[in-house]
Amino acid sequence: MHINTGKPALLIVDDDPMIADTLGYYLRNDFLIFSAGSRPEAIALLQNLAETPALALVDLGLPPLPHRPQEGFALISELLARIPQIRIVVLSGQNDSTNARHARTLGAVEFVAKPAAPDRLRELLLRLLDVAEGRTIETGQPMLGESSAMQKLRAQLRQYAESPFPVLIEGESGSGKELAAAALHQLSRRSTQPYLTLNCAAIAPTLVEAALFGHAKGAFTGATGMRAGFFEEAADGSLLLDEIGELPLELQPKLLRVIENGEYQRVGETQPRQSRARVIAATNRDLKREVRAGRFRADLYHRLSVFSIAIPPLRELGEDRLLLLDHFKNQIAVQLDQPAFSLASKARGLWLGYQFPGNVRELRNIVIRLATRYPGQVVTAEALIEEFDPGEVEQESALTTASAPESSASIIQPADYVRLVDAAARELTAHSGNFNLDATLMRWESAYIEAARRLTEGNVSQTARLLGINRTTLYNRLDTLARHKPDAAN
Repeated sequence: MHINTGKPALLIVDDDPMIADTLGYYLRNDFLIFSAGSRPEAIALLQNLAETPALALVDLGLPPLPHRPQEGFALISELLARIPQIRIVVLSGQNDSTNARHARTLGAVEFVAKPAAPDRLRELLLRLLDVAEGRTIETGQPMLGESSAMQKLRAQLRQYAESPFPVLIEGESGSGKELAAAALHQLSRRSTQPYLTLNCAAIAPTLVEAALFGHAKGAFTGATGMRAGFFEEAADGSLLLDEIGELPLELQPKLLRVIENGEYQRVGETQPRQSRARVIAATNRDLKREVRAGRFRADLYHRLSVFSIAIPPLRELGEDRLLLLDHFKNQIAVQLDQPAFSLASKARGLWLGYQFPGNVRELRNIVIRLATRYPGQVVTAEALIEEFDPGEVEQESALTTASAPESSASIIQPADYVRLVDAAARELTAHSGNFNLDATLMRWESAYIEAARRLTEGNVSQTARLLGINRTTLYNRLDTLARHKPDAAN
């Protein structure tokens, strides 16, 4: 526990106590400082904080692998899963461009190499705080975009808004699930009632039940008084259960009960209480797969998914990426009181060609950095590509693609295409009358997926990224292939 000073909270995670203490001392006048020396220590600290940090300074080289960036990368992902609105600045001696760009792709707003001047860090953190505090949810147009996918999404939000039944929102990290949930509430008659959010991944498993349902005095160690839970405080409004896939299995029957008949009990009480809140659940996991693996109850899944909404990943939204670029760059220019930047022609092509594995969160973070570095300037393709994950795009090929018109030749070179046609002709001739296009395409798909899995040593996220699809699509294709079991020998 701590005394609320009114200052924004800053989490510093560094395994060097001298660095953490020095930064904490220098920044103490502007921030409420919390420090941790490792990823587990940082997560344990967050679970016991009464105040959510607005910002975090994270070192990449953390124990047990202080000379490698993996722990830092994992912490970035965990922090954003628990606190989607947090702004993360990486402060690290592992400052090669590959690490910097991958950290940004995961969701870090900025990368600062050690040693760093404390006054520069302070200025950067305060500027990011200004941007973070300017975040708004637009009630008139909750989700930006004119693509068919976004039009379908807005239609679903309007269609499901007035229903009292649960809604399950699925989508990749950073794709805008929280905005969709807020829009469901704002578009309904419940909009004047409370709208509460509980991140199931941000609370220690032993405390989730008390957070949801409340507790009586003395119900457990530290329960010095009676407290209402989220269901009670939501009253006639809406309750978003974010990261529902992280809900402990033993607690799922109690959530099922309150969804089915509205009945629940505070921890330490026997008197039943009644909830009238509308439940919205969100997850970046494939809950069907979790059910098959025994990690999520099938009956709870079916109750939560009375209505299902799939948030499309940014890479599938075409020119909506330009709309989002213009929206965020103009918004941030106003917040920072400076002229907006613009993209050169080749840079715009590069922007449209990039996959944005971190989705809207990554896009917005890139815009923040560009707005900071190039106020009122024209950003070139060479400057823009420095912001992209090297695992997603190679500089030379990306610049070539950005400057070339869209055509099949930009994907398959003419000579390669001729060879493919010749090979197809030979196979058709060899199997005259017995050729099956679906089976052939399935064998090719199976081979590419298996090759990608070998190259990534079985890492599902990296496999999907290498294949240019999202994880949910990969899971679905694996299921389809498993059912049909294509024969590689044919």
